[in-house]
Amino acid sequence: MPGLRVIDQPPPPPPPREDTRSRLLRAGTEALAAGGYASASVAAIAERAGVATGTLYRHFPSKAALFVELFRAIGDAELAAMQAAATTARSAADEIDAVIATFAGRALARPRLAWALVYEPLDAVVDAERMRYRRTYARRMAQFVRERVEAGELPDQDPDTTAAALIGGIVEALVSPLSPVAAGNADPDAVIVALTAFCRRAVGAE
Repeated sequence: MPGLRVIDQPPPPPPPREDTRSRLLRAGTEALAAGGYASASVAAIAERAGVATGTLYRHFPSKAALFVELFRAIGDAELAAMQAAATTARSAADEIDAVIATFAGRALARPRLAWALVYEPLDAVVDAERMRYRRTYARRMAQFVRERVEAGELPDQDPDTTAAALIGGIVEALVSPLSPVAAGNADPDAVIVALTAFCRRAVGAE
């Protein structure tokens, strides 16, 4: 009986290597999560990325330039996560719950990173990027309120004012749970339950 013929299979291709720019952005995120913006020096980021400081400067002219791009990437990811959560909602209350729980849950899962992204003093150019995303969040929230009011699911209200108040309230409510000083003193589940309940009442979704 002839033996089975073994057909050699080519080895799978190696995973794509992370390019230097991506490694620097990842290292910047890790440095933020470890100790915040103040401790995320150019030298520390370069060391985490396994490159020389001069290599970092070939990709980003300054620490501020690196963090502008980093904040943009993280902000886009957070917006995408909230948008994905909203697509499963069947009512205004469901959507509020999904979006706020996603935002707060992701922040509470990485409190030091969230603190740096939302509260920590930054270089002016990086802070401008942070404020740009905060305005984007407010516009998305105002659009949600406007559409739900027009559909008769929420009481009549000024969408822009409601959105600004909601964003401000959420940011203020997360100060203590995310604070590096009070880290670990808050129950994330309890914070999310209280925050979503507050937001539903604020827009009249209950």
